Amino acid sequence: MLVWNELDSQAQTAALTRPAISAGVEVQAAVERIIAKVETSGDAALLELASQFDGRVSPRLRVPSIEVEQSEQTLSSELKNAIDQAYDNIKKFHALQLPQTKQLETQPGVSCELRFQAIDAIGIYVPGGSAPLPSSVLMQGVCAQLSGASTVVLATPVKGSETIHPAILYAAKKCGITTVIESGGAGIIAAMAMGTESVPKVSKVFGPGNAYVTMAKQLLSQSVPGFAIDMPAGPSEVLVIADKTANPAFAAADLLSQAEHGADSQVLLLSDDVSFINEVNAEIDRQLASLSRADIAKQAMQNSSLILVNSIEQAFELSAEYGPEHLILQCKDAYAELGKVKNAGSVFVGDYTPESAGDYASGTNHVLPTYGYSKTYSSLNLMDFFRTYTVQTITKQGLTELSNAILPLAQAEGLDAHANAVAIRLNTGKN
Repeated sequence: MLVWNELDSQAQTAALTRPAISAGVEVQAAVERIIAKVETSGDAALLELASQFDGRVSPRLRVPSIEVEQSEQTLSSELKNAIDQAYDNIKKFHALQLPQTKQLETQPGVSCELRFQAIDAIGIYVPGGSAPLPSSVLMQGVCAQLSGASTVVLATPVKGSETIHPAILYAAKKCGITTVIESGGAGIIAAMAMGTESVPKVSKVFGPGNAYVTMAKQLLSQSVPGFAIDMPAGPSEVLVIADKTANPAFAAADLLSQAEHGADSQVLLLSDDVSFINEVNAEIDRQLASLSRADIAKQAMQNSSLILVNSIEQAFELSAEYGPEHLILQCKDAYAELGKVKNAGSVFVGDYTPESAGDYASGTNHVLPTYGYSKTYSSLNLMDFFRTYTVQTITKQGLTELSNAILPLAQAEGLDAHANAVAIRLNTGKN
């Protein structure tokens, strides 16, 4: 347990520092080499990387469409129904976000519109690592499906001699995705940004990943013309704010549910009650004993802290400074405290709202900003799959009145041709 007000500024900074950021220089150099390899060798580079990093003996890239079509045949009814239920909830919530053209006459004869157009070619990255993530397919695939994107490429790594998990394929099928690539890491991000023999070039890539995937997304968005990313999402993190009214078993379970994602995950507990923190610490030890991914969670806990604060108000201040991906509120009248929340990717309110609900099936999106980017980025939503553009339509009378603003401004800026483009119309144009 750390007592916040007893830490010096250096120790306070260390307590809120994400582990993956400290390895940034080494990660960037490695990713730059991978990008160069994919740019030069295309599919061959992806196959080599699959062998090197994923231990593939006979790697392949494109998944045959028949495997996607028949994927549900090997799923248990329980898992199939779970995917169906999650798909329905996610689709309902995101369908509410479908945009509509907005039109306004700013003054008589001057009409302005805001229109929306789906991004044509979408890349969806689904981390593989040590477990398949069909939920990540749904979170991104539903948005791509609702947007009407014409090209959707799904990529996920596969380990060793395994084949792609049928739950991944069934989730893809639900979302209408037919192009599925067995490839992961920085290499496939480069392939989707630049295109290879088997991987279609896309305009925007979505999806979380490790530090290498995050670095690849950032570097490629800066170097490949027209290529964009959703956000620099990386290793998972959660921050729990709890007081003495909270259930320590619940808080411990929430911390461990994020810690088991990966050794580079980070979890934080902020509480104003010493006894509660001690109980949570004991609960973590008890629950770890029964987890299949206990070794991973233990490593993540080394990056993590249980912090005693002076007050719940101070907890909210530290949370805003940290900018967590997931923020869990387990305190008295938690919903009433929402007004104090700043800089969080997604918020989970009350004892019976575990972060797991948002990860899988409540309907909100689990692709969220990490590394403190929740200060400037939002959770993934349907609008991320659209671009906006504006339209204006002006009558001659409308332009006559508008010229009272245009001409003085153009002349003040010394742009005579701008002024002339208006004047020539007023003198000779049609109504």
